[in-house]
Amino acid sequence: MERIDKVVATGFGCSRKDSRGVILRGRVLVDGIICRDISMKVDPDTNLITVDGNDISFKKNVYIMINKPKGILSASNDKSRETVVDLVKNDFPRDGLFPVGRLDKDTTGLLIITDDGDFGHKVISPKSGIEKEYIVTLDKPVTDADIAVLEKGVTLADGTVCRPAVVKPYKGRTVVSTTITEGKYHEIKRMFGVVGIGVNELSRIRIGKLVLDVQLDQGQYREISDEELALVWK
Repeated sequence: MERIDKVVATGFGCSRKDSRGVILRGRVLVDGIICRDISMKVDPDTNLITVDGNDISFKKNVYIMINKPKGILSASNDKSRETVVDLVKNDFPRDGLFPVGRLDKDTTGLLIITDDGDFGHKVISPKSGIEKEYIVTLDKPVTDADIAVLEKGVTLADGTVCRPAVVKPYKGRTVVSTTITEGKYHEIKRMFGVVGIGVNELSRIRIGKLVLDVQLDQGQYREISDEELALVWK
């Protein structure tokens, strides 16, 4: 069972606050009867819910794939700077949207935005062991010795221990694929710093087996299908 204001907000494409106004003005019918109780519980699978005579559908949660551009914050909101949620909110006017994990302001690539808190927690939890693959542009070539160090797991200057990474040449040895299973603060940049290499560019291309849609330019986004969502856990 779900609150009617949540169902209307989702199905009608408005915020939770606006949905309450729609309900209070008598524009919502549940099984043909006007509903003005914003806290009423309904079953979207069995109750017929209409707004202004039009049937509405309900999705409990939404999952959005975005190719995060540079300069945009991985956050739900910020008073002075644009966030990834700002980019999608016109097409997905739902309360509670947030990015699953964070990409640095200048990092690009695959980011999932959702309103499913349990999902988000499981994806970013190190206990889940979900792989995140990045394409990393370095300021100098990485050597086999450097890769060996990173693949054993490194200890950062502040004592933070990083899990072993998988590093493979991607376009020569200055552009490499790097896969990690956690997401510590600036982890990849700091890992390469241990072996004396700087990171010039960083872009995430994969979470689990979910790969960034190559048709999405930076700043573009789309909803993730159920089949694609299952790939996160593989």
